[in-house]
Amino acid sequence: MAALRGLLDRPLASYYLLLSSVGLLLLIGLTMVFSVTSVEDFARRGDATASLTEQAFFAVFGIVAFWACQRLPVRTFQAVAWPALGGAVGLLLLLNLVLVLSSLADVGQIGPFSADRNWLYLGPFQLQPSELAKFALVVWGADVLARKGARLGWWRELATPLFPVLGLLFVLVGYNDLGTLLCLLALVVGLLWAAGVRLRVFAVLSAIGLLGVGLLVAVASYGAGSKGSGEKGEGNFRLERLTTFFDPPPLDTCKADECYQMLQARYAIEHGGWFGTGLGKSSLKWEALPAAENDFIFVIIAEELGAVGCGVVVALFAVLAYTGLRIARRVAGRFRQLAAAGATAWLVGQAVINIGGVTGLLPLTGVPLPFISEGGTALVVTLAAVGMLASFARAEPDAARALHARPPARWVRLVWAPLPPLPGRRRPGSPPVPRGRVPRGRHEDDQAAPRAVRANRARRGSAEERRR
Repeated sequence: MAALRGLLDRPLASYYLLLSSVGLLLLIGLTMVFSVTSVEDFARRGDATASLTEQAFFAVFGIVAFWACQRLPVRTFQAVAWPALGGAVGLLLLLNLVLVLSSLADVGQIGPFSADRNWLYLGPFQLQPSELAKFALVVWGADVLARKGARLGWWRELATPLFPVLGLLFVLVGYNDLGTLLCLLALVVGLLWAAGVRLRVFAVLSAIGLLGVGLLVAVASYGAGSKGSGEKGEGNFRLERLTTFFDPPPLDTCKADECYQMLQARYAIEHGGWFGTGLGKSSLKWEALPAAENDFIFVIIAEELGAVGCGVVVALFAVLAYTGLRIARRVAGRFRQLAAAGATAWLVGQAVINIGGVTGLLPLTGVPLPFISEGGTALVVTLAAVGMLASFARAEPDAARALHARPPARWVRLVWAPLPPLPGRRRPGSPPVPRGRVPRGRHEDDQAAPRAVRANRARRGSAEERRR
C-alpha cells in the first residue's frame, strides 16, 4: 500500500492512469470485435478482418481526435462550447425531421440526408448526432455553470439557459433512444454534483426526470424509437422491457419473444464460468445473440474470458472513474473541474448502464459499451473526451510544475503536446494583485506608491516649502 501510495503521489500519475486504462480498454475492444465478427465476415464478405479493419480505422480517427484535444488550451474548449451545442442540436433536429417525414409522408430523405433511428446518413457516410451531443453538453454545461459561480443557489440562474436547453436535448434524444437519454442524465447529474448544487434541486430534478422518462415510455406505443424506425404497430417495447425486468414472466412463455435476448445473455454468462471457453470459442455469437458485437459484447467477454475477464474490464472502468474524479479534484480552474466531472460521469455511467442491462441488474436499454463495442461515431467522440481529460491531467498544478522543471525535448512538445501553463502565473503586463486594502488619502504610505509618483510628490513638496 505504501508503494501504491507513492506511485499515486507522483505528479503525472493521473495522466498515465488515464492513458493506460483507456488504452487497455481500446485494445480489448478491438480484440473482441474481431473475435465476434471474424467468422461471419468471412462467410458473408470473404474477409475475416472486415469489421476489425473498420473499427481500427475509426480507432485511428479517435486517436487523432485524442491527440488534438489534449493539445488544446482550456480557452479553446470554452470558445467552442456554444457552437458545438448548436451544431449538435441542429443535427438532432435534422435527424428527427427526416424520421417524422419518413413516418408520416413516406419521404425517405431530405436532399442528400436520410435517417434510421439514431443514425443520420449523408450518402455513404453515417454518424450519430446523439454521440456528438454528449461531448457538446459536457463543454457547454461546464462553461455555463462555471460562469454562474456562486449564483447557482438561485433557481432562476439554473432556469436560464440550462433547463430549456436540457429539455430540448432530452426530447430530441429520448424520443428515439431512451438509453442515450439516461447517459445524458448521468452526465448532467455529474455536472450539477460537481458544481455544488443543493440537494433539494436534485430532488426536484429527479421527480421531473422520472415524469419525463414515464412519458417517453408511454409514447413508445405511438412509434417512438420503435424497431421499425418510427412506424406504428410495433408495440410498446420500452414498457415490455420494464415489466420483464420488474416482473419476469415464466421462461417457457417468453423465451421466443420479449425475453429471448436476455435469456441468451444468461446462457452465455453461465457457459463462460470463471475462466471462459477461450478467446474466439463462443457458441452463442453465431446469430443466437442479437447485437453481439455492439450492445451485448460484454456478454461475449463473459463467455470467452469468464468472470476473470469481466473483472478486468470492470476494474479498468473503475480506474477510469477514479482517475477522472482525481483530475476534477486536483486541477485548477472551475471549468476544468466541471468538465472533468461531467465527462467521467458520462463514460462511467454509460458503462454501468450497459453492463447492468446485459447482465440483468438493470432494465435493458441498449447502449454501447465505451471503447469496446463496435461503432464509429461513439469511439471517436469518447476518445476525444479522453483527450480533453488528458489535457486537464497535464494542467494539474504538480504535473505542470514537474513538466516545466524537466521539460521534454522540443520535438516531443511539437509532436505530442505543448507544455501546460504554470499554475498561478499572471499574464505579462498585468498589475500585481494587492495583498490588502491600501488606504488612499493625505496620509497614504509613500512606499505603496510607484517610483515616479513618489518623485513627483518629493518635487511638489520642496516647491511648497520654498513658497512658504
